Amino acid sequence: MLMNAMLAVVTATALVGGGYLAADASRTADAALRATPVNYLSDHANIAPRRIVVAIDLSKSNPLIDSPEFAAKVADRVGDEIRGLGFASEVHVRTFGSYDASSNNFHYDVQISVRNRPEVVAAEVEKLISGTPMLVRQGKWRAQGNTNILAFMDNVSNAIGCSGLPTSIILASDGIEDSEYVRLGHADAHLPAPDGRPFAGCSDLQILGLGEGDRSPSETVRLRGEWNRWAHAAGFARFQGLNDW
Repeated sequence: MLMNAMLAVVTATALVGGGYLAADASRTADAALRATPVNYLSDHANIAPRRIVVAIDLSKSNPLIDSPEFAAKVADRVGDEIRGLGFASEVHVRTFGSYDASSNNFHYDVQISVRNRPEVVAAEVEKLISGTPMLVRQGKWRAQGNTNILAFMDNVSNAIGCSGLPTSIILASDGIEDSEYVRLGHADAHLPAPDGRPFAGCSDLQILGLGEGDRSPSETVRLRGEWNRWAHAAGFARFQGLNDW
């Protein structure tokens, strides 16, 4: 409930002025509960639960932070993933960029249920992602100077992990690691091998916006190869890196 309230405050504060209306989360949930048909309950009870971790890259190289059109496109795709979840599924949303916990302290964690229906959660997460350019522009979130994807992934493996539920990690990022590990924007740079298989058992890693920061088809292909190798070495069953869709 605390995380739902945090998201409601963020979206209400940052998005109402831009023409969005942040829903009253508890009122929406109560209305949804009263209007829920029996077949809806049985249909979603028959969907195996999953875990989705959504991570928003706030680094300056990521076009998502200043392009409302691209942010909306990413939001739609992530929302579609969430709408397909069954009861007892988990949704976690984080931000990353600089290696600095004070810059990325936003957490949203919810379990799908009759009260937290997948379409309601999807709508809230879509508002957050599509509103990222406005959040940055208004100073609610800070555009950051580095892209610590690997350090963020290490934190996810320790704080959330892959056990218990089939787990998908979705990075809304250009995939250009820019940290003490590697400056992946350099044409001859390579991702370091992961330390063991921290994501063994995870279903898939997705990067939405891969190469958008470079806008070079050949660089996108190179980045996809780097992350594909890293993802499988780290234990993911599948990798998907999309520049467009």
